[in-house]
Amino acid sequence: MNSLAEENYLKALFNLAGESGVVNVNELSRHLNIKMPTVTSMMKKLSAKNLVHYESYKPLKLTEEGEKRAAAIIRKHRLTEMFLVEKMGFGWEQVHDIAEQIEHIQSPLFFEKMDALLGYPKFDPHGSPIPDKDGKMKWKEFHKLSDCLPGEEVILGAVINNSSEFLQFLNSRDLRLGLSISILSVESFDKTMVVHYENHPAETLSHTVCERLLVDKQ
Repeated sequence: MNSLAEENYLKALFNLAGESGVVNVNELSRHLNIKMPTVTSMMKKLSAKNLVHYESYKPLKLTEEGEKRAAAIIRKHRLTEMFLVEKMGFGWEQVHDIAEQIEHIQSPLFFEKMDALLGYPKFDPHGSPIPDKDGKMKWKEFHKLSDCLPGEEVILGAVINNSSEFLQFLNSRDLRLGLSISILSVESFDKTMVVHYENHPAETLSHTVCERLLVDKQ
């Protein structure tokens, strides 16, 4: 059994690795807001447990067992977020901190029951894939809204940033997953976008916001 701190490191490594599968120690330190010597000490500890490939001055990489453990933590987190939204009526901007606490519960049966009650969802409330019991995830091919062109019709499928501040901003603009969005224009100078959806005939979104919204092209 890993400590809460170890689980948080494994989860961070998994989330940061992306397609390359490797993470720079400096990047991990910045992401967790933890000093480099402390991060290095933990990497040595996880390496001794065969959860991380660690060598001085080289990128970090989760071992096969490390990936499996990390995916299990992320599965618990994202299932919890979905449960809080779907079964308890929380807003998608409210669930992250609660899920951070619940993800460390060690009972597999608890999360199996949660999964069954939800109907075995593949994605969490923010559009991120939920790993299955074997650590596998169903990735979806999305485009950034910022890369789309005037005249295109898209479906909002996921958000890159799920901070409560950003999600509250989306709430204030009635932006939610599954929404159909028509792109009316893109400002050439700063890439500000004007879009149409539901009761918003001409909503202006900054480039920063558009970069954080992932869409399916129709």
